[in-house]
Amino acid sequence: MLPEKIILATGNANKAREFEQLLDGLHVEAMPAGFELPPETGSTFEENARLKVESVRAQYLAKTTATGEVPPWIMADDSGIEIKAFAGAPGIYSARYAGEDATDVDNVNKLLAELKDSDDRRARFVCVIVCCSPDGGEIVARGDFDGTIASEPYGEFGFGYDPVFVPDNYSLTVSQLSAEEKNRISHRARAAHSLLAQLRGG
Repeated sequence: MLPEKIILATGNANKAREFEQLLDGLHVEAMPAGFELPPETGSTFEENARLKVESVRAQYLAKTTATGEVPPWIMADDSGIEIKAFAGAPGIYSARYAGEDATDVDNVNKLLAELKDSDDRRARFVCVIVCCSPDGGEIVARGDFDGTIASEPYGEFGFGYDPVFVPDNYSLTVSQLSAEEKNRISHRARAAHSLLAQLRGG
Protein backbone atom coordinates (compact mmCIF):
# COMPACT_ATOMS: atom_id res chain seq x y z
CA MET A 1 0.00 0.00 0.00
CA LEU A 2 1.38 3.40 -0.96
CA PRO A 3 1.81 5.96 1.83
CA GLU A 4 -0.77 8.74 1.92
CA LYS A 5 1.97 11.33 2.39
CA ILE A 6 5.76 11.54 2.38
CA ILE A 7 7.72 14.34 4.03
CA LEU A 8 10.74 15.42 1.98
CA ALA A 9 13.72 16.51 4.08
CA THR A 10 13.91 20.00 2.61
CA GLY A 11 12.47 23.40 3.32
CA ASN A 12 12.02 23.97 -0.41
CA ALA A 13 8.36 23.56 -1.39
CA ASN A 14 9.26 23.67 -5.09
CA LYS A 15 11.56 20.66 -4.68
CA ALA A 16 8.75 18.82 -2.91
CA ARG A 17 6.40 19.56 -5.81
CA GLU A 18 9.02 18.30 -8.28
CA PHE A 19 9.29 15.00 -6.43
CA GLU A 20 5.50 14.78 -6.22
CA GLN A 21 5.39 14.91 -10.02
CA LEU A 22 8.21 12.37 -10.35
CA LEU A 23 6.46 10.02 -7.92
CA ASP A 24 3.38 9.84 -10.10
CA GLY A 25 1.32 12.24 -8.00
CA LEU A 26 2.08 10.66 -4.62
CA HIS A 27 1.57 13.45 -2.07
CA VAL A 28 4.95 14.94 -1.06
CA GLU A 29 5.38 17.82 1.38
CA ALA A 30 8.42 19.80 2.49
CA MET A 31 9.37 19.38 6.16
CA PRO A 32 7.58 21.70 8.62
CA ALA A 33 8.82 25.19 9.41
CA GLY A 34 11.28 25.13 12.30
CA PHE A 35 12.81 21.79 11.35
CA GLU A 36 16.52 21.86 10.55
CA LEU A 37 18.80 19.73 8.38
CA PRO A 38 22.18 18.46 9.59
CA PRO A 39 25.53 19.16 7.87
CA GLU A 40 26.21 16.79 4.96
CA THR A 41 29.17 15.02 6.52
CA GLY A 42 28.71 11.65 4.83
CA SER A 43 31.24 10.18 2.40
CA THR A 44 28.62 8.98 -0.12
CA PHE A 45 25.33 10.21 -1.57
CA GLU A 46 23.50 7.52 0.40
CA GLU A 47 25.10 8.52 3.70
CA ASN A 48 24.18 12.18 3.20
CA ALA A 49 20.58 11.30 2.31
CA ARG A 50 20.33 9.03 5.36
CA LEU A 51 21.69 11.76 7.66
CA LYS A 52 18.88 14.06 6.54
CA VAL A 53 16.19 11.39 6.94
CA GLU A 54 17.40 10.39 10.41
CA SER A 55 17.56 14.02 11.54
CA VAL A 56 14.04 14.86 10.36
CA ARG A 57 12.68 11.61 11.80
CA ALA A 58 14.27 12.40 15.18
CA GLN A 59 12.67 15.85 15.15
CA TYR A 60 9.28 14.30 14.38
CA LEU A 61 9.69 11.74 17.16
CA ALA A 62 10.56 14.49 19.64
CA LYS A 63 7.48 16.39 18.52
CA THR A 64 5.03 13.47 18.55
CA THR A 65 6.17 11.46 21.58
CA ALA A 66 3.91 13.39 23.92
CA THR A 67 0.87 13.07 21.65
CA GLY A 68 1.38 9.46 20.66
CA GLU A 69 1.19 10.32 16.97
CA VAL A 70 2.86 8.03 14.46
CA PRO A 71 5.72 9.73 12.58
CA PRO A 72 5.14 10.08 8.83
CA TRP A 73 7.03 8.57 5.94
CA ILE A 74 10.19 10.63 5.40
CA MET A 75 12.50 10.78 2.39
CA ALA A 76 15.65 12.65 1.44
CA ASP A 77 17.88 12.73 -1.59
CA ASP A 78 21.47 13.62 -2.33
CA SER A 79 22.85 14.04 -5.82
CA GLY A 80 25.81 15.25 -7.82
CA ILE A 81 27.94 14.72 -10.88
CA GLU A 82 30.78 12.23 -11.27
CA ILE A 83 33.48 12.78 -13.89
CA LYS A 84 35.22 9.63 -15.12
CA ALA A 85 38.55 11.41 -15.77
CA PHE A 86 38.51 12.65 -12.16
CA ALA A 87 37.88 9.19 -10.67
CA GLY A 88 34.31 10.17 -9.77
CA ALA A 89 34.96 13.68 -8.44
CA PRO A 90 33.40 16.08 -7.61
CA GLY A 91 30.65 13.66 -6.50
CA ILE A 92 29.19 14.65 -3.14
CA TYR A 93 31.07 17.95 -3.37
CA SER A 94 29.42 18.95 -6.67
CA ALA A 95 27.58 21.98 -5.28
CA ARG A 96 30.75 23.39 -3.74
CA TYR A 97 33.28 22.18 -6.31
CA ALA A 98 34.73 25.69 -6.82
CA GLY A 99 34.42 26.63 -3.13
CA GLU A 100 31.89 26.84 -0.31
CA ASP A 101 30.19 29.90 -1.80
CA ALA A 102 30.55 28.84 -5.44
CA THR A 103 27.83 29.65 -7.95
CA ASP A 104 26.70 27.27 -10.68
CA VAL A 105 28.77 29.29 -13.16
CA ASP A 106 31.86 29.02 -10.94
CA ASN A 107 31.49 25.24 -10.72
CA VAL A 108 30.94 24.82 -14.46
CA ASN A 109 33.91 27.04 -15.32
CA LYS A 110 36.19 25.08 -13.01
CA LEU A 111 35.01 21.79 -14.49
CA LEU A 112 35.61 22.96 -18.08
CA ALA A 113 39.05 24.33 -17.22
CA GLU A 114 40.15 21.10 -15.56
CA LEU A 115 38.76 18.95 -18.39
CA LYS A 116 40.31 21.13 -21.10
CA ASP A 117 43.17 18.77 -21.94
CA SER A 118 41.36 15.51 -21.20
CA ASP A 119 40.39 13.04 -23.94
CA ASP A 120 37.82 11.42 -21.65
CA ARG A 121 34.75 13.59 -21.09
CA ARG A 122 32.45 10.84 -19.80
CA ALA A 123 30.28 11.79 -16.84
CA ARG A 124 27.16 10.81 -14.97
CA PHE A 125 24.68 12.44 -12.66
CA VAL A 126 23.78 10.36 -9.60
CA CYS A 127 20.79 10.67 -7.28
CA VAL A 128 20.24 8.50 -4.20
CA ILE A 129 16.98 8.59 -2.23
CA VAL A 130 16.58 7.18 1.26
CA CYS A 131 12.97 6.73 2.41
CA CYS A 132 11.95 5.76 5.94
CA SER A 133 8.58 4.26 6.92
CA PRO A 134 6.77 5.12 10.19
CA ASP A 135 8.12 1.95 11.82
CA GLY A 136 11.73 2.76 10.84
CA GLY A 137 11.99 0.53 7.80
CA GLU A 138 14.21 1.86 5.03
CA ILE A 139 14.13 1.91 1.24
CA VAL A 140 17.13 3.05 -0.83
CA ALA A 141 16.72 4.01 -4.48
CA ARG A 142 19.36 5.18 -6.94
CA GLY A 143 19.25 6.76 -10.38
CA ASP A 144 22.21 7.22 -12.77
CA PHE A 145 22.14 9.52 -15.78
CA ASP A 146 25.05 8.96 -18.18
CA GLY A 147 26.50 11.38 -20.71
CA THR A 148 29.46 13.54 -21.68
CA ILE A 149 30.66 17.05 -20.86
CA ALA A 150 30.36 19.61 -23.67
CA SER A 151 33.21 21.96 -24.52
CA GLU A 152 31.19 24.98 -23.40
CA PRO A 153 27.77 25.75 -21.87
CA TYR A 154 24.64 25.65 -24.03
CA GLY A 155 20.99 26.30 -23.26
CA GLU A 156 18.89 28.50 -21.02
CA PHE A 157 17.06 26.02 -18.83
CA GLY A 158 18.07 23.86 -15.89
CA PHE A 159 20.68 24.60 -13.26
CA GLY A 160 23.97 23.30 -11.88
CA TYR A 161 25.92 21.37 -14.49
CA ASP A 162 22.95 21.05 -16.88
CA PRO A 163 24.41 23.54 -19.44
CA VAL A 164 27.43 21.30 -20.11
CA PHE A 165 25.93 17.81 -19.70
CA VAL A 166 24.95 16.01 -22.91
CA PRO A 167 22.97 12.83 -22.13
CA ASP A 168 23.79 9.64 -24.01
CA ASN A 169 21.85 9.41 -27.30
CA TYR A 170 21.24 13.17 -27.31
CA SER A 171 22.98 16.00 -29.18
CA LEU A 172 21.72 18.71 -26.81
CA THR A 173 22.69 19.60 -23.26
CA VAL A 174 20.17 19.14 -20.47
CA SER A 175 19.74 22.94 -20.43
CA GLN A 176 18.49 22.76 -24.02
CA LEU A 177 15.82 20.15 -23.21
CA SER A 178 12.29 20.91 -22.07
CA ALA A 179 11.49 20.48 -18.39
CA GLU A 180 9.18 17.59 -19.31
CA GLU A 181 11.95 15.77 -21.18
CA LYS A 182 14.48 16.36 -18.41
CA ASN A 183 12.03 15.04 -15.80
CA ARG A 184 11.47 11.96 -17.92
CA ILE A 185 15.13 10.93 -18.20
CA SER A 186 17.04 12.57 -15.33
CA HIS A 187 18.83 10.89 -12.45
CA ARG A 188 16.17 12.18 -10.04
CA ALA A 189 13.43 10.74 -12.23
CA ARG A 190 15.16 7.36 -12.35
CA ALA A 191 15.69 7.31 -8.58
CA ALA A 192 12.06 8.34 -8.03
CA HIS A 193 10.78 5.61 -10.34
CA SER A 194 12.90 3.05 -8.50
CA LEU A 195 11.51 4.25 -5.18
CA LEU A 196 7.95 4.11 -6.46
CA ALA A 197 8.44 0.56 -7.73
CA GLN A 198 9.76 -0.53 -4.34
CA LEU A 199 6.88 1.20 -2.52
CA ARG A 200 4.50 -0.73 -4.76
CA GLY A 201 6.32 -3.93 -3.95
CA GLY A 202 7.81 -4.34 -7.44
